Amino acid sequence: MTTQDDRCASGQTGQDRGGAQARACTVREALDRVGGKWSIGILIAASTGPIRFTELERRVEGISRRMLTLTLRNLERDGLLVRHVHATVPPRVEYTATPMARELYESLVALTRWAERHRDAISAARAAYDREHPVAKPTQSV
Repeated sequence: MTTQDDRCASGQTGQDRGGAQARACTVREALDRVGGKWSIGILIAASTGPIRFTELERRVEGISRRMLTLTLRNLERDGLLVRHVHATVPPRVEYTATPMARELYESLVALTRWAERHRDAISAARAAYDREHPVAKPTQSV
């Protein structure tokens, strides 16, 4: 069975009214770039200028060295960060946000403001939904 993700990846979004599916795929691809647990924190930290690995490790609370390395590689691969290796002893490595990432940063700031403005309303809506749709508790075997 072909999933929506498969159709997005292959470019086969089908005929839809007004191109909504194609636009949804475009947005999904963009969110996939930054939707990982650590990507947004790294991009925000790198948006102020060149930053070293150890500084990123300090500023992105809770990230392991391995996960930082993997996330940096993915962001570099996606064209959101540039890795600069300076010819010093020991080698100094810095990461810089690309113009594309700096543009994305503005959208992240806007999204953050939206989330902060609507945090209470979202919490209230969730609580109301949960009251109206209680989750059945699992039965216990005797």
